[in-house]
This record gives sequence, C-alpha cells and structure tokens, in this order.
Amino acid sequence: MLDARILKRRREFTLDVRLHVAPGEAVGLFGGSGQGKSTLLSCLAGFEPPDAGEVRVRDRILFPPPVPLHERPVGYLTQNDNLFWHMSVEQNVRFGVGAREKAGARPGPGQDDRDGPQQTTGDWIAELRQALGLESLWHASVRSLSGGQARRVALARMLARRPMVVLLDEPFGGLDSAVMRDLTEALSTWRSRLGFALLAVDHQARWLERLGTRVVAIERGRVVHDGSWEELRRSPPTEQMSRLLD
Repeated sequence: MLDARILKRRREFTLDVRLHVAPGEAVGLFGGSGQGKSTLLSCLAGFEPPDAGEVRVRDRILFPPPVPLHERPVGYLTQNDNLFWHMSVEQNVRFGVGAREKAGARPGPGQDDRDGPQQTTGDWIAELRQALGLESLWHASVRSLSGGQARRVALARMLARRPMVVLLDEPFGGLDSAVMRDLTEALSTWRSRLGFALLAVDHQARWLERLGTRVVAIERGRVVHDGSWEELRRSPPTEQMSRLLD
C-alpha cells in the first residue's frame, strides 16, 4: 500500500528512511524525542517536502513532484485536533469529503470498500457518527466539546474520506486510558474492514502494541530495528532504545 524513501536534512542529522507498509498492516514508529519520527510522517502526509526520495501509495506517486494535500489518499491525525471552531461537529466531519463523495456518492477509484459498492459516503459517515458516539453532539458547536470528544470528531473527519493510508502522530496525548483504549480498538476494527495501511507514532510502546505487532524503531533519522515488538524487547539495538522500553 505504502512504499517510501524519505531523505530530509535536519540541523542535527539527516533523516534517511525506507519504508514499506502492506495493505491492512499496522506499524508502530518508535523512538525517543527528536529522532525524526514526526518529520517522517509530515513528509509522508505532504505537509513538508522531502529533500529527495519517493512516496508511492499503490500505483500513484505522491512525491516527486508533491501532490496537493487534498488529492492525497492519506489521513493524518496529530495531537492537535485542528477542528474548525466556527463549524458544527457535522460540518467538521463532512469537511474534506470532495464533491464527488458527498452523501449519496460512492467511494472514489482505487478505494478498498470492504462493505461492497452499495455503501455510500453518507452511510459511512452515519456509521462513524454512531460508532464514535457523536450522535448527541452532531449539531453542536465544537467549542463545547471536551478533549476526548474533540479527538473523536477529528478521527471521524479523517476517516470520512476512507483514506488508503492513515498516519497518526501521538494522537492520544492528554487523553485518559479509557478513551485511548476505545479509539485504538475502533481504529483496529476499521483497519481490518477497510484495509488501510496504518503508521503510528507514540511515546508509549503499550499503545502502539495495541495497534499492531510490527515496530520500526528510529534513532537519529535511521531505522535501527524493523520487526516484532517481541524481538525489539528481547534484543534492543541501542542502550537508549532499551531505556525507552523499560
């Protein structure tokens, strides 16, 4: 689903990562602060351009040249919900769904709709609304939401377009354990159904392990481990990685 080589020069080091994520696969990006994980996701999402390399989703090249953000089949969620405060919950969730995919339209070309061609975008948004507990909030202003509610709205907005690749950059920061558990379970369920590739960053290994069994560990812009969490815990490649896993 996702094939990438990212080369990005930073003041401290050069990020140089090759990555392959299969359809339906979940991969945790793990490492200490400032090691290049967020920069990697930002380059994959298109928010900053790599200095060199290639980003490909299925048979479509997203870089080079950089494809505009709204044309990328990529969902990107960070700690900041980035909701539009002048809009309602419904308007936020529907924002970004292109005219071709407004309620009543079918998924776009190349999207893996596991529920068959009869589920419209309107049906899918209704499912997200119910599954994420947004029904009672649907017409409310996002200004009135709690942190956990806002995070669920941001998740629904990201998934409304049915992206082929989902990128998560510490999206559970500041949430209590119950909300984090609910969101990770929901993501795992939809990943299995829709077949999107998932790449997630978090500073807590236990939450990444809930999403998937594969981990790519990064230090100073280089991959130092690509395998299972069990292998990483059994044989950490560096002392710093060993401390992070304690």
